[in-house]
Amino acid sequence: MRYKKQLAVVAVATAVGLLATGCSGGGSNSGDPVKLTVWTGFTGGDAPGYEQIVKDFNASQKKITVTMSAEPWDTIQQKLPSAWMTGQGPDIAAPASDPNVIAQYVKTKSVLPITKTGDSATTINVSKFAPALVDEFTYNDKLYAVPANYATLSLYYNKALFTAAGVTPPTTVDELKAAAKKLTTDGKYGLVLADNNTIQMWPVLQWLEGGDIVDAKNCSVLSSTKGRDSLKPWVDLVVNDKISPVGLTGAEADALFSAGKAAMEINGPWAAPGYKKAGIDLGIVQVPVAASGKPVTLGSTAPLAISAKTKHPEEAQEFLAYWTGKVAQKKFSLSTGFPSLRTDLADDSELAANPVVKVFSSQVPDSRLYLPQVPNATQVDSDAYVPLIGSLTRGTGIDDGTSTASKKIDELTGCSSK
Repeated sequence: MRYKKQLAVVAVATAVGLLATGCSGGGSNSGDPVKLTVWTGFTGGDAPGYEQIVKDFNASQKKITVTMSAEPWDTIQQKLPSAWMTGQGPDIAAPASDPNVIAQYVKTKSVLPITKTGDSATTINVSKFAPALVDEFTYNDKLYAVPANYATLSLYYNKALFTAAGVTPPTTVDELKAAAKKLTTDGKYGLVLADNNTIQMWPVLQWLEGGDIVDAKNCSVLSSTKGRDSLKPWVDLVVNDKISPVGLTGAEADALFSAGKAAMEINGPWAAPGYKKAGIDLGIVQVPVAASGKPVTLGSTAPLAISAKTKHPEEAQEFLAYWTGKVAQKKFSLSTGFPSLRTDLADDSELAANPVVKVFSSQVPDSRLYLPQVPNATQVDSDAYVPLIGSLTRGTGIDDGTSTASKKIDELTGCSSK
């Protein structure tokens, strides 16, 4: 599954089908199991892992039955707000692949605060989550969602193309830039970089160069010296050295890599099954270390939240306890390659022996979330950052582009001074 919205034309019947799976009232008789519905956008190569969690939960007890449906993210984002406001939506949902979207549902009082926390089998053990994941979903000292997963980005590379070019996997940012340039030849691209409808790759490139998007006060730093300098080498590689096509969606970048027309791509664990199925001689390594000598990559999560209008808040929280529990999370990691969202699985020997899990898990300590708890973060991304990268790679000057983006970001975040 590639995160961020995947734009698609969705038939009216699909939307009607989603609404038809609204909040459940449970069984008609007191002895019937409680029926819970879940909506998610997990439709990619990692989908079987989520489906297995639901199947195992249903088999583990007889008092709750969960039905999960997966639809494109944009369909959920279009239908869920009104469905939850009117009580017609699911009991539980992953509202978007963007974790910051939870803030909007908190403002409209559409999501239920999570209260069943602890270390029992039926409570959510938040003490075992990575701290950043707890902070991301906490507003006014209340937890409003749990992580559905946790993923880091790694560097995928085509071993055959590397061997043919006499290139070894890069370990530093300078080696990454040199490899991207050398591997761009004969109709093939060195490093495909999606800039829209995708997990964000460009912030990772900025971090590698010592730059960032906003500071601790949520003020844009894109037009600062460090901000401009962190963008320039990568813009130059795209514009002048043609290491990647311009304006790629995530799906388009994946397709180029799957077709053997790109030597490298920065992506998450959900991409591995598709690349292997395409017959790529696949290598996966950590994102090369930054100019500072320190490792850094993007960490990504999708939220799971409970409708404020569910008739079964206790049972819904019990299901989330199972989803985020140790047994389910270990099985999910082994089947999908995702690192565990739980800190108590960090040293699990079986997970460490899985080559895909090992690479992505090794980067968890050095991962950063994208715009965590930045006011209007979703709009900062869609209305300022994505347009910035699109304009720079189409020839807009760094100074002009970053100045325009910074003004928009400060307007969105409420920053009034540097």
